[in-house]
Amino acid sequence: MDSCYLQIKETEKGKAVFAGADIRKGEVVCEFTGPKYTMAEYLELHDPDNNHFVQIDEDCFMGPSGNADDLINHSCNPNGGLTCRDGRVLFVAIRDIRKGEELSFDYSTTMDEDCWEMDCLCGDRACRGKVRDFKHLPGDLKKKYLDLNVVMPFIVKRTCS
Repeated sequence: MDSCYLQIKETEKGKAVFAGADIRKGEVVCEFTGPKYTMAEYLELHDPDNNHFVQIDEDCFMGPSGNADDLINHSCNPNGGLTCRDGRVLFVAIRDIRKGEELSFDYSTTMDEDCWEMDCLCGDRACRGKVRDFKHLPGDLKKKYLDLNVVMPFIVKRTCS
């Protein structure tokens, strides 16, 4: 999807990204981009209170890009997820998304670093209260995300081995 369909708006929780058009399940919405860092570099650079890094491999984190992908928030009941295709990290709709709806993904689907967690503010009735590593998710939720192909490949390898 062309990035002009993404709208950045200020909310009561800070900036967020909203759909500028209806998006169908399975549609690629945007690519996550940004410089790559090792775990050691990530630990030095990230701000635990305002973390815009995404873990994409065991020892690789994608840093902030300065684009809309930095502002897609977490939800315990997300409408999208991250998938890897041909070395690219893509945000894909995991259900139909209506124009004007905030885009979100479950941060836990990218996390396996044992060094960062946050209180969840998503407000969904399914809210888990904490955003933590994938291994801490309930089994049925892990299976759902694995079936949707929105778990980073390095986590899938660990989970399935």
